[in-house]
Amino acid sequence: MGKTTNAILARDGAQQAPWQYGAATIISKALFDTTTVYDALIVGGGITGITTALFLQKAGKKVVIAEAHNPGFGTTGGTSAHINTFADTTYAEAASAFGAEGAQLFADAINEGFMFIKSNIDTYQIGCDYEVKPGYLYAETEDEAKQLDEIYNSAIKVGVAVDYAEEVPAQVAYLKGLVFDQQAQFHPLKYLQGLLKEYLEAGGVLLENTRITGIQTTDGIHAAESPVGTIRAKAVAYATHMPPHINLFNFECAPYRSYILGVKLKTDTYPDALVYDMQEPYHYFRTHVIDGEKLLIAGGNDHKTGHDNPEKAFADLEKYIRKYYNVSSIKYRWSSQYYVPVDGLPYIGQMPLMAEGIYCGTGYNGNGMMLGSIAGKILSDLIRKRPNKYQSLFSPSRVKPIDGFSEFVKENTDVAYRFVADRFHIHETGSLKQLLPGTGKVVEVHGEKIAAYRGKHGIIHALSPVCTHAACIVNWNGEEKSWDCPCHGARYDIDGNVLTGPATKNLLKISSDEN
Repeated sequence: MGKTTNAILARDGAQQAPWQYGAATIISKALFDTTTVYDALIVGGGITGITTALFLQKAGKKVVIAEAHNPGFGTTGGTSAHINTFADTTYAEAASAFGAEGAQLFADAINEGFMFIKSNIDTYQIGCDYEVKPGYLYAETEDEAKQLDEIYNSAIKVGVAVDYAEEVPAQVAYLKGLVFDQQAQFHPLKYLQGLLKEYLEAGGVLLENTRITGIQTTDGIHAAESPVGTIRAKAVAYATHMPPHINLFNFECAPYRSYILGVKLKTDTYPDALVYDMQEPYHYFRTHVIDGEKLLIAGGNDHKTGHDNPEKAFADLEKYIRKYYNVSSIKYRWSSQYYVPVDGLPYIGQMPLMAEGIYCGTGYNGNGMMLGSIAGKILSDLIRKRPNKYQSLFSPSRVKPIDGFSEFVKENTDVAYRFVADRFHIHETGSLKQLLPGTGKVVEVHGEKIAAYRGKHGIIHALSPVCTHAACIVNWNGEEKSWDCPCHGARYDIDGNVLTGPATKNLLKISSDEN
């Protein structure tokens, strides 16, 4: 069983999404038993992890969730919460890569994930602002109109209900539009907590602030290293978006950040629908009522993590919205991370080059609500040794090991810890003096690169800028107050603590004369 307390839930950045307010913190009463060999250890407490855990616990399995922070801390707590029957990877693209049968299975998986969400809401009576809305996709140019026709034809082929729209609720001049009826939206953390409540009431164990740092497998039992001691389980599912450490997915999935604003308008021109344009990157709009107040939830300006300027991305998004809407105020601004798979489809199943019984779900593109939900079913079926019609299509074993991969792992595992050498103390130099309070930058001090952040009271937080995952140099994210790795998407807070994987070790701290 569990109880709830009211709190502002933490997330993986300094900016707060509206979902962090008004959602309750659920406290587990089921105790972790160090002598138990659990049927499954679920690593991660987002939509994939909790859905998987609930399926297994309801099937009579003994399950433990290990969450590095709090449930909903990562992408689930930062999603724009669209629920669709179409996907960022179009069905035409899926057919090109996986054939007509693969495209049909992909469409079925998206729809089934959609229906799992609706079924869970109905079954468990979860109050999560769920609303059915039409979804509109519109083209502004001739090239986009051709792509729109392709999307229409490929959706029809896989049985997804779609029609050409006579009118699109967009403020932009457009040439052509599609309408997908019976789409939906919801409050993602209220939904997640509804699932978590059911999981805990069924006897499941939740371990918060419990990062899994490594796993050793002996005689089919996986022993996971954690702050609470060794967790033993017959199966492990990584539901961490990107599995930790260096693995094949680092080369098959690219990390992206998407930017979202919660906007109050001066006029009641809020769309009563989910609306998407076809720009690259595209923009998306919907309406959500937060504390009795209508807000335009508008997002876009996606880019690879650590590659572009987050401040500029937010500024450009706000400029775009103000061009078409009469804005009263910006109530919320936040960003979120997702991974784009190289071949368009997610990787869900047994991890390559890992012991049998270690699974993962990753590469959901911008469709994590549906694909995270169907991943929960696939992973729970695999753990229970039950067949699942999607397991071959989404199998991570379709990722082929590249030549020299094992050598790469050996060469990079601990390279970051060789960076600082004997230099553990720095003096404030000219480059550090230029840092204004509340800002961060990778600077050069005494001939070495330092990731430096100056707090609002002037204190310098100095770190090694070498990502502990694969030794790339991190970049400063001034909006989320984080150090973001441009290679594989690991992110750290101002003190170097891991916010999101695939890193499991914090950035090394460097003392300064001020500290």
